[in-house]
Order: sequence, then structure tokens, then C-alpha cells
Amino acid sequence: MRFLRLGWLSVFRFIMGVAITTASPSSFAMDKVTVAAAATLRFALADIAKQYQDQTGQHIDLVFGSSGNFYNQISQGAPFDLFMSADEDYVLRLQKAGKVNNAGVVYARGQLAFLVPKGGAVKADSQFDDLRKALKDGRLKHFAIANPAVAPYGERAQEALEHAGLWQTIQPKLVTGENVAQTAQFALSGSTQGGLVALSLVMSPDVQARSNYAVVPEQWHKPLLQRMVLLKPENTAASRFYTYLQGDAARKVLQRYGYGVGQ
Repeated sequence: MRFLRLGWLSVFRFIMGVAITTASPSSFAMDKVTVAAAATLRFALADIAKQYQDQTGQHIDLVFGSSGNFYNQISQGAPFDLFMSADEDYVLRLQKAGKVNNAGVVYARGQLAFLVPKGGAVKADSQFDDLRKALKDGRLKHFAIANPAVAPYGERAQEALEHAGLWQTIQPKLVTGENVAQTAQFALSGSTQGGLVALSLVMSPDVQARSNYAVVPEQWHKPLLQRMVLLKPENTAASRFYTYLQGDAARKVLQRYGYGVGQ
């Protein structure tokens, strides 16, 4: 299947970037820091890393994907320095398995958003009223969520649809992304009539210009507590970035992208 329209290529490449760096490898002599980050952080963490680089000159590698896949890779010894999960359970499971020294910290509370292309066949509303109607009148052909087996936002999307009483009806229409960033691509490409994604991705100006959205009530699903943990505490550069992520400057960026911060 083809999921991309030409006008969206640049936006989707930005959403779907597998790895980015904040500067060329030869720019700095500091220790390398590689962060395995949930796809929901694609825009917010890029801004934070750029901000951190401007202040410190430290080079940061950001690798984005589904938290479940990262959990599997880290369990098998993948050489990341820091893991930022979209679901705290993956970090807690690593601790229980003895793969990390501690439980890390909750760095944000995520939110789920109902995203549709502007001018599309289905309207976004927080109660899924038009989605329910579209299922009945045939307007809804396909609907995107992240894979619930590996992506926390996909699991919460399933919970929200179950809460609304739509899960059984909508399953034949579902298109699943490997992670929530790919799901946002599907929701806006024209291949589906919308989807459930991370609010943090919707807050990108490029996405907002081409879409409508509604925030899904948090009571409709389990909390999206996002936890991070140092995988290599001996990497002092990674430890410094880990500390920075818990500070006010990073929190302000996270809040700008729709995250809740603090306990």
C-alpha cells in the first residue's frame, strides 16, 4: 500500500526519522550519547537536544521507535546510553530483570489525541461521536492506531476504543503502525480517515496546519506515565543529559508539546 502523498513527504520524513544527530560527529570531542526514545518524543526531544547542544556543545544521537521494540533490543544488550520509554512498565521490567541499576524517573505524562486530516470525511471530537456515526454510515474505511503489542500509545488507543464501545466494530477497519509516529503518518496520508496518536506529535506546527484533532479523555485509558532510565551510568555525558532532562528548561519544552510534567 502507498501511504504518502507528495505534499506530505517532507513532514513525514521529519516525523519518521529513525535517527537524528544534533551536530556532525567531528564537531565535539565529548563522549557520545545515544538515546533510545519513544516515537511520541520525535519533535519535543529534538528541540530539547538542540537546546542542550546550544548550551553545552554536547553531541546527542536520538533514535526513535516503539518502546516495546526498544525494550526487546535493550534486553539483548543494545548499546544505548539512555532509554526514554512511552510507558513506564518497560523500564520497570528492565529493572526487575536486572538490566538496569534502578527504576529511573517519570519524566512526563502523555496524552492521546484523535487526529484527522483537515477537510476529511470524519470529524475529530473527544467523545468519538462522529467516529461512531462514520462506522455506521460507511464514511470510515480505515482507521490508524499504533500496534498495541509494542507501542504504549497503541495499547491506550485500544483501551479508549473499548471504553467508547467501538473496539469490536472498528477492528476490521484498523491499520496499525509500528510506532505512534508511523501511525500519525497513516492518519494524515489519505490512506485512512484518521487515527489515535500522541498529542505531542499533533502539537508540531506542520501537523497542526494540515489537521484537526481532539484530546481523548484521560479517564478512558490507563495513565501514560513515561519513564526514562540511564543504561550506562558510567557515561558521564549521558548522566549530564539525563539530569538536564529533569530540569525546568526541558520540562518547558515538554509542556509546549502537550505533556504533563511533575508528579
